[in-house]
Amino acid sequence: MSAAVLCIGTELTRGELLNSNATWLAEALTRIGFEVLAVDCVDDDRPRIEAALARLSLAHDVVVCTGGLGPTTDDITTECAARLAGVELIRDPPSLQAIADRLARFNREMAISNAKQADFPRGSRILPNPNGTAPGFELKLSRALAYFMPGVPFEMKAMFEAHVEPFIASLLTDRQYQVLLRTFGLPESEVNDRLAGIEAEFGVVIGYRATMPEIEVKVLARFATVQGAQAIAERAALAVRERLGEEVIFGEGKARFPEAVCKLLEQSGRTLALAESCTGGLVAELVTDHAGASAVFRGGAVTYANDAKIAVLGVAPELLARHGAVSGEVARAMAEGARQAFAADVALALTGIAGPGGGSAEKPVGLVHLAVSTADGISDRRYVFPGSREQVRRRAAFAGLALVRSIVQRGHDS
Repeated sequence: MSAAVLCIGTELTRGELLNSNATWLAEALTRIGFEVLAVDCVDDDRPRIEAALARLSLAHDVVVCTGGLGPTTDDITTECAARLAGVELIRDPPSLQAIADRLARFNREMAISNAKQADFPRGSRILPNPNGTAPGFELKLSRALAYFMPGVPFEMKAMFEAHVEPFIASLLTDRQYQVLLRTFGLPESEVNDRLAGIEAEFGVVIGYRATMPEIEVKVLARFATVQGAQAIAERAALAVRERLGEEVIFGEGKARFPEAVCKLLEQSGRTLALAESCTGGLVAELVTDHAGASAVFRGGAVTYANDAKIAVLGVAPELLARHGAVSGEVARAMAEGARQAFAADVALALTGIAGPGGGSAEKPVGLVHLAVSTADGISDRRYVFPGSREQVRRRAAFAGLALVRSIVQRGHDS
């Protein structure tokens, strides 16, 4: 069965607000088992809203809409849906009371404009909203079952999971199961080439999503039952793992690469410290972006200036004078200094030239030196990363974490 997503709001079409609802809903519908064939966005304009609803409801089995259910004059989605269905708006007293009760809990009186949020097209099924003042509704439009939900993301998500997903899932005859494998270290094209033939062999669909510098590999199987789809997807995922290897596949599911590195450190009973120069604290941000980082992360120092490297990390002034701040020798000294300063088991250091200026023939823009220090020794790497300043910094951060992962798993260079 096919589904479409329609997000309504002038703030979206003008780029004033990130349309995160579209991504979330498309992923949720796909996970349930629908083929999402359209993700559209339209401004707060009656003719354009009605035209979009008419077009999508003729072409798809399910249409999921967000936005335009508020109390202001530009919130016209409910009115447009009723006009398209050819029915009148009916005020729902229980919804009106729920709105008044919610506002009273916040010591607010219900304004006249709030009352219209209790108006629904005749014959629609009301979707309660315990998290806000805008209930949603289900309405049959042409071929489609159309669902209208508020644009506030946390309100929409709760409503979809409680009142939309359980119903539309029952419409499906086929069931699906997806295994999400996360990779790092190979470009998307090479990952694709290594997996050639798996779709035909196992009867699955393999999808890719690049979230630089990670690549997601999605193995999707369909069958009459979820259990059967799961068995097919897991067999195919095993073949994917064999083709790519555990060096490339770092995890399964939602966990990102920095979180996977932290979990590896925790499992091995080791702690981490950081010494950053060109990345400016980016590695620390990546490491602490997930809950549980405190189990392994001791601390870090952003030592941008040479005198900071000397004062905070104990880098010898003569080392800086002889080799320069962007060098393997200084990276090694920074890593050792951070390990000692933060009493950590593992320390990562990064120093380089992120650009766009500051490079030379000997030390070009994109040059980054990494080093990892443990009680067993120090390993270092030299890279020249392509791209913008932001891309160089991000690639360096992930390469540094990859070096940490490699040393924790296999030790230092022989």
